[in-house]
Amino acid sequence: MPSIDETKPFVPLNIAVLTVSDTRSLEEDKSGATLAERLTAAGHKLGAREIVTDDVEAIRTLIKEWIADPGIDVIITTGGTGFTGRDVTPEAVEPLFDKRMDGFSIAFHMLSHARIGTSAIQSRATAGTAGSTFVFCLPGSPGACRDGWDGILSHQLDYRTRPCNFVEIMPRLDEHLRRPKTRGASA
Repeated sequence: MPSIDETKPFVPLNIAVLTVSDTRSLEEDKSGATLAERLTAAGHKLGAREIVTDDVEAIRTLIKEWIADPGIDVIITTGGTGFTGRDVTPEAVEPLFDKRMDGFSIAFHMLSHARIGTSAIQSRATAGTAGSTFVFCLPGSPGACRDGWDGILSHQLDYRTRPCNFVEIMPRLDEHLRRPKTRGASA
């Protein structure tokens, strides 16, 4: 189990929340509100919050803008991770990843299975890094957002979490983009 090292300072992150939905407005968006409330209660800053329709290009365009924004450290999406014809969040976001985070999906499914049983397999929750930004895609229910935040993200996005956390590796996420190729290395 993770523990908190009280000798380390809390490092607030700028976190953007994107709800993917054809039917919700900002006022009706319980999942996005759940994430925004939890991350700000933890001490982080809500860097942006938007809703886009279940459209690959609309999702990808906004995610690209946030990845390019040096003021956004983390992106969390909610919605569009199921199997219906309109569920396209993984298709929109995964091509933007420099590295996939398969462990997030596994941890999320384990957590979900403990809460909702075999229905957990109906989610295609995914995550990865893009440049120096972490991107996490959660299902669209408030319960899934609570579980993802409380059970995984609140710990990994807290610099004080031991034995390790995402915050301490953030400065090195894009080192492969800054480092010139080594001479003689194959492409």
